[in-house]
Amino acid sequence: MNSKVINGLKYLLFLLLGIFLLWLSFRQLDLAEVWADILKANYIWMFIALVFAIFSHIFRALRWNLLINSMGYQTKLMTTFYAVMVGYMANTAVPRMGEFMRCGMLARKGKIPFNALIGSVISERVFDLLVLLILLFGVVVFQWDLAGGFVTRMIGPLIESVMNNFNLLLIVSITGVLSIAAILALALMFKEHIKGLPGYGKTREIILGLIAGAKTIKNVKQKGLFLLYTFLIWLFYAMMIYLPFFMLPETAHLDFMSAVTFLVIGSLGIVAPVPGGIGAYHFIGKATLVELYGISGTIAGSFVAITHAGQTLLNVGVGAIGYFLLTFTNRKKQQNEQN
Repeated sequence: MNSKVINGLKYLLFLLLGIFLLWLSFRQLDLAEVWADILKANYIWMFIALVFAIFSHIFRALRWNLLINSMGYQTKLMTTFYAVMVGYMANTAVPRMGEFMRCGMLARKGKIPFNALIGSVISERVFDLLVLLILLFGVVVFQWDLAGGFVTRMIGPLIESVMNNFNLLLIVSITGVLSIAAILALALMFKEHIKGLPGYGKTREIILGLIAGAKTIKNVKQKGLFLLYTFLIWLFYAMMIYLPFFMLPETAHLDFMSAVTFLVIGSLGIVAPVPGGIGAYHFIGKATLVELYGISGTIAGSFVAITHAGQTLLNVGVGAIGYFLLTFTNRKKQQNEQN
């Protein structure tokens, strides 16, 4: 089957999954009440939260610049920022496309190898995943009386399924390891023959570029600054949740730790392979507010609808501006092009 058809079917499947989760989130709610809550919300708080969102993206661009600089390339902050926003805009339409889009835009604008940029993004994402896991651990440990039961209910069925199929998983794991070992052994045995294959040089160049990009955190000279930017990114992410609590009287009593908890659990919805996190974010975010904090389903539904819509509009709006500016303006030679 044609790869484009397969990708189209995968996209349609995940889109339908998102719509299904969206339906699950709102199916038992009175949509008229949800709409009434949306209309009565104090959107000043959402606006301020979006300002924090922009600053979080700026700090992400600054942090990415540190990784790019560690590879010997230079780029302007605004160029990197617009590339980041183009990536967020792309993720709204096609999951995981954003990483390729932002690297493609910056590679073209800044004359930086695409493969190296992809490697740096992989390194960045792995580091952010580590931060997320640390936050999740902290939320569970320090709020076990609140979050422990919820986490247990969420992952309990998964653990039970793993234990029930342990033998099968063990066989699959061993088979996978042996297959990788066999491939590596064959590659070493026929190394000289492989070098003569068409496309070997280009493939090797791509792999080396990815490896160089993935090593960027290790090579960053200003590691303290890298950690500071990371802290500010996640702090402002939490502020993006905390400030909108004040939009609705029913959520105004929730504290900053509640925002961190929502951020950690809600991130699972954002990273889900559905366009823009639609449905997944609503389902997980609503469940968090209802199960952990006793917020009514209607209010929780209104809150996740407003925050998701606000973040989506920001990403699409600023991303579109960034795409226009990077594509159609300032065609002067970049510093890396002159090297």
